[in-house]
Amino acid sequence: MTESTVIARIGKPHGLYGEVTVQLHTDEPERRLAVGAVLDTEAATGTGVPTALTVRSTRVHNGIWLVAFDEIPDRTGAESLRGTRLVVDAVAALPPDDEDDVWTEDQLRGLALVDPDGTVLGEVAGLEVGAAQDRLVVRLPDGRQAQVPFVAALVPEVDVEGGRVLADLPPGLLDLGV
Repeated sequence: MTESTVIARIGKPHGLYGEVTVQLHTDEPERRLAVGAVLDTEAATGTGVPTALTVRSTRVHNGIWLVAFDEIPDRTGAESLRGTRLVVDAVAALPPDDEDDVWTEDQLRGLALVDPDGTVLGEVAGLEVGAAQDRLVVRLPDGRQAQVPFVAALVPEVDVEGGRVLADLPPGLLDLGV
């Protein structure tokens, strides 16, 4: 089975002609949601959602992305899409220039978070995608969770093969919790 990466989650319908709001999970919505793009879907079994949708149009209205699909002509069809995830193959999700500093959540999950001295601070439990910056969700040794801004100043190195993420954190950051 191929790994997939969520690029958006469909929200509520907008208008009468099949447009839906989407919550973005990509830094490249213009490329991912380009007219003509065919996106695989993940939806609850039995919902009747097509396994793939073709982007008919996109626009931003009051800061919210609106997308319409060839397969969904009206508001009734759009309502059936609510909660559906739009996904792409994980390899296809990487930027076209294949930058060295891009990782998927699946690659990061389970890596040890270590300080510059090599002391284990916790384990990466997930990745929260944010509007301004992404955050690593870290499970601390005592079971609590904390978030670390996933920026080069605080996380200068990710070593997937070595199983660790180097974090140079200011004192107290991990005490803030989630």
